[in-house]
Amino acid sequence: MTKIKQVHMWALAVLVASILSACGAGGPSTSISLTMTDFTFLPNTLTVPAGEEITLTVTNSGAVAHDFMIMKLGHAVGGNGHVGEAEHANVYWEQEQLEAGRTLQSKFTAPSEPGEYQIVCGVAGHFEAGMSGKLIVVDTP
Repeated sequence: MTKIKQVHMWALAVLVASILSACGAGGPSTSISLTMTDFTFLPNTLTVPAGEEITLTVTNSGAVAHDFMIMKLGHAVGGNGHVGEAEHANVYWEQEQLEAGRTLQSKFTAPSEPGEYQIVCGVAGHFEAGMSGKLIVVDTP
């Protein structure tokens, strides 16, 4: 496949994922699916209910390994522009590194405090390339 076709296919995948995530944006879910590409989370905003057990299915459709880190509320990777030792102290939960072409399902308990949590790929250079998003934690009635 030529480089131009690869770029067009990637752009089409992003567009379709954006449309689907907009259509599915109803409310918080305890079962979420996430696709990691080079260098994007699709969707890049996830909404979950506070304090609930979450089943996360992650697919790495990129060409390199990626991981998935949820930062603690009020903490974000920034300042130095990469995920270093200081940032690791502020990680709420981390999915192990996932090799290209693999899918993994895991569970974690959503934070009990509602708010917007930053998600990032902690692999060197990936955050700098734009691989970040949001986990929105909401109270449920």
